Amino acid sequence: MTFDPQAATRTPPKKVIFRIKRYDPEKDKTWWEEYEVETYRGMTVLDALLKIKEEIDHTIVMRYSCRMGVCGSCGMVINGMPRLACQTQISEVASEAKPVIELEPLKNYPVIKDLLTDFTKFFNKHRSVKPYLIRKNKEEVEKGDAEFLMTPEEHKELYEYTLCIACGLCYSACPVAASDERFLGPQALAYVWRYVSDPRDEAWKERLEAVDVEEGPWSCHYAASCSAVCPKMVDPGAAIQRLRSVLIKYKLGLFKKKTAKKAVIPKEQVKPKKPLPPESKLVEGVDIEALDKAPVEIPVEELIS
Repeated sequence: MTFDPQAATRTPPKKVIFRIKRYDPEKDKTWWEEYEVETYRGMTVLDALLKIKEEIDHTIVMRYSCRMGVCGSCGMVINGMPRLACQTQISEVASEAKPVIELEPLKNYPVIKDLLTDFTKFFNKHRSVKPYLIRKNKEEVEKGDAEFLMTPEEHKELYEYTLCIACGLCYSACPVAASDERFLGPQALAYVWRYVSDPRDEAWKERLEAVDVEEGPWSCHYAASCSAVCPKMVDPGAAIQRLRSVLIKYKLGLFKKKTAKKAVIPKEQVKPKKPLPPESKLVEGVDIEALDKAPVEIPVEELIS
């Protein structure tokens, strides 16, 4: 998604009309409702929604958490495009010529109520691709006393895909997901590529064989709408095409992944202590060496009480 870094510095229209698509599951009723909000410079769509919920209509239902584009909870369709409400400035989507913003729940998900959608199937697909590092020797990962060395070039190959926050915007924008519920979707397939390209992972053959199905990367039409709406600049469309290429090479016996990186126990690095400045004075009765050796104790119970 292209961001406007100057949006927060611009003053939006003084008053903006929010047209929100409402849904009542008890009555199975859908309707549009309008709310007028006084705005200010730097105001986001989520700020406006919270203002509506607190001051005008308490019944509006939505999902949000961090307010800083990290959790991915506040995804919704804003003026026809899937966006994060907390990351979208009012000045980006409203103008003096058209001071109206339309909000709808994300497409391709069952609607629970108003702007709140059900992510159950989305996360089930995410889990199905085993989105975690798999090693033949589990102790290497579970013990936690070793690390896997990577070159900067190897890290660069997969870094982009580690930024995914599972916000589901890509799935909402995907035309294939709209027509075929079996399709794994851009988020899950991007995660497959993220681990297939990871030199530390040892389950790449199993991953490739698991997604070599009709509902895998072969169903993608490469509309690239998934990449266009990603709030973290991840390119799941490209990941799917790379996955296709590797799958073809693997089936022809032409793909060979480098040997998985070995776990290395890091050497303890003890830096020499900087001496205290000559003008400093120790408090009487304080033993610095003893303090350094003493374990850190946090009085949790006292802090809670």
